[in-house]
Order: sequence, then C-alpha cells, then structure tokens
Amino acid sequence: MAGARPAEGTTTQGVLLVLAAAFVTQTGAAIAVGLFEDVGAAGAVFLRLAMAAVVLCAVVRPSLARLTRRDLGVVLAFGVSLGGMNMLIYQAIDRLPLGVAVTIELLGPLVLSVVLSRRLSGVLWAGLALAGVLLLSGVGPGTGVPDLVGVLFALGAASMWVLYILMSRQAGRSFPGIHGLALAMVVGTVVAAPFGIVSGGAGLLEPRVLLIGLAVALMSSALPYALELAALRRLAAETFSILLSTAPAVAALVGWLLLGQALGPLELAGMALVILASAAAVRTGRAPSKGPTPPAA
Repeated sequence: MAGARPAEGTTTQGVLLVLAAAFVTQTGAAIAVGLFEDVGAAGAVFLRLAMAAVVLCAVVRPSLARLTRRDLGVVLAFGVSLGGMNMLIYQAIDRLPLGVAVTIELLGPLVLSVVLSRRLSGVLWAGLALAGVLLLSGVGPGTGVPDLVGVLFALGAASMWVLYILMSRQAGRSFPGIHGLALAMVVGTVVAAPFGIVSGGAGLLEPRVLLIGLAVALMSSALPYALELAALRRLAAETFSILLSTAPAVAALVGWLLLGQALGPLELAGMALVILASAAAVRTGRAPSKGPTPPAA
C-alpha cells in the first residue's frame, strides 16, 4: 500500500545493512593504512581508485559513444571530486586516527544539509558540530593537539564531499544505474595517477600490494554501495541518511580494533556532538535524496 511504513523486520534488516556497509567501508580504509608504508597514502588511493574503476567498468560496461558535451562535463566534475575527496581523506587518515578523520569529513554533508534546509535550527546544529570538531582539533582542557595538517586535509575532504554529493546527484539524472560512477572512477584514477605513481613507484606492481589494493577497492566502493542499495529498499530515505551519520563511531571502533587507535573521553565527546548534529540536521531539514551516497573513504 502506498505510503505504508516498512515492516519492523524489514526495517531491522535495513539498519543492519547500513551498519554492515559502514563497517565494510571503514575496514577497507583501515586495511589501506597497511599500504601506506609500501606505497604511501597517495599510492594507496591510486590503487583503490584504479582497481574500483576496472571492476565497475567490467560490470556495467559504460558506453562512451552516446556521451554528450554536457554528460562529459558531469563525468569530469564528478571524477575530479571523487579523486580529490579520496586523496585528501587518505592524507588525513595517514596523520589522524581514523575516527577523527571521518568525523571531520562528515562536516561536508552536514553543512550541505544545513544550507539546503534554510532553517534557523540548522545554525544550532552547525554550531554543535563545530564544537565537536574543536574538541577533536585539540581546543579545550585536557585535549591532545592532533596533526593540524591532517585536520586541514580532512576539512578539504569535507569540502570535496559536498561537490561529490552534488555531482553524484547530477550523474544519477544523466546516466542509467551506476554508469556515471564507473566513468567518474576512471577520471578519478587519472587525477590520482601522477601522485600515486610518484609515491608508490615500483611498489605498486608488487603482487601483495595489488591484492590488498583490490580488497580495499571492493570493500570501500563496490560492496558497501551494493549493501546501501539493498538497505534503501527497506528503509525510508530519512532513516537511511541519519544512519549514515554513525560513520565516525564505526570508524573509531574499527580504528581501535584493527589499528589500536584509542580515543580519549573529550575526543569521543567531540565525535558524539558531530554525530548528534548530523542526525538532527537531517531530521529537521528537507527530505533527502532517495539515492545512496557512495562511501567516501
């Protein structure tokens, strides 16, 4: 029946699928950290994007013959935002705990939600998120000062995520399925290639590195996107968007379990403020898009 709420069991399945997607995405990011010593952060990004581009293009086989000039512009902007976002967040992850980097990156979608809502309450949520980021950045009694360059990289990733969301929506209107994402992944690979090749050198061709790169590509792109698509069939779009704001908590848990990155009480409080602000902004803002936003990291 139109307008009926999802059944309780179906909703539970949707929640579990979103959480599974978050764990897979952040586990992929944690595994990528293991590549930093071999090929550097830029080399790890290049491997991830290149492998994901190969997998996506092999699956969807996007057509280039029907590309219009407008479509080409969308693909280029989408790909540049995709490549830039990933390069910046991986540089941040190389300098900051995984949970902290992902929390700061979440400011991008939060600010976009506040701007689109055009409500006074959005200013409150933005202020709450800013307080959380200040705690994460070392402002406050008893907080340790993190790598400020890492904070700037995470903020850069946040700004690129805004462009990525806007271009992802446009690509969804211009291309069927995930054809636009596949083409954008190729552009993102080209953008990251010079930095990745210089950083990784011959290490990029080592079988072990290639195998880990493939695992990161699947866990950070293809698999979570499929899980989120399945979740959207079971959840309201608003619920889905709110659940995405749990990404920093999941990242912190994965960082602690896999990388031994423990966070202090004030850092955890800062993360909680950003998550609360993000969830509140979604609830009080306009209805979000029904399409999933593919993982950023």
